[in-house]
Amino acid sequence: MEHTLRPSGNHRFRRARAAKRAEPDLQVPALERGLAVLELVAGQPEGLTLTEINDTLKLSSASGFRIATALEELGYVQRDPASKRFRLTHKLLLLGQPRTAGRSLAEAALEPMRRVLHATGETTQLCCLAEDACVIIEQLPSLHPFKYFVDLGSRAPLHCAAPGKAILAFLPPTELARALGQLRLDKHTDHTLTSRKALEAELEQARATGYAVDFGEHFEAIHCVAAPILDRHHHAVAAITIAGPKERIPKERFAELGKVMIEAATEAGRAFSQ
Repeated sequence: MEHTLRPSGNHRFRRARAAKRAEPDLQVPALERGLAVLELVAGQPEGLTLTEINDTLKLSSASGFRIATALEELGYVQRDPASKRFRLTHKLLLLGQPRTAGRSLAEAALEPMRRVLHATGETTQLCCLAEDACVIIEQLPSLHPFKYFVDLGSRAPLHCAAPGKAILAFLPPTELARALGQLRLDKHTDHTLTSRKALEAELEQARATGYAVDFGEHFEAIHCVAAPILDRHHHAVAAITIAGPKERIPKERFAELGKVMIEAATEAGRAFSQ
């Protein structure tokens, strides 16, 4: 008959107590240093060398190397072979995006986005709310030789970007009030809305039509049309938008393109909520 030797209660207690004592001394500082490296690299799109990371964060060469190597192996950063600079990957975007039990938001939106791309020919983006901005978490480039195209993870101010306004317009009242209270209505072009009253009026218009627009409000001569992806409670979780030069997306086409965006966003919302 086999017997399994089990640690005594006192032994288990001593081991747990030792682990608890070690945690603040070893595990938490290591985690904090790892997060500090991520935050530092995230703020430098051109990347940072290991020496720059160590110097900025006052890390030893050995500690900085271990942290950067671990983050690279886990897929959170990548090191350019030529420049030796570490850059953030898109893994954090994938972790942070809305997700249901069945699929991620990007998975639910990808097929509707493809249909938008082929219907309009313009760069199609999926954007989520991130504090006081909207962040691009998926993108399909325009079919035209001259196109508007940005890096994944790029952020746009809520008040002057069509996806930001589409999301704001369909937030629950308390969340909308909090978001508006935090917004800085900075001017980016001559068309940027810098009046809270004007912004609220445009959000009301977006609720009535089901889509939002911007005509050169964030970048001069770039027009966008966006529709919100809604959850089961008809609140925005994200937005699908097209962006391109004003010559291809003139104001006269906003209503026509708005219908295309509403259809795609509705389909994505249905797939995400299943």
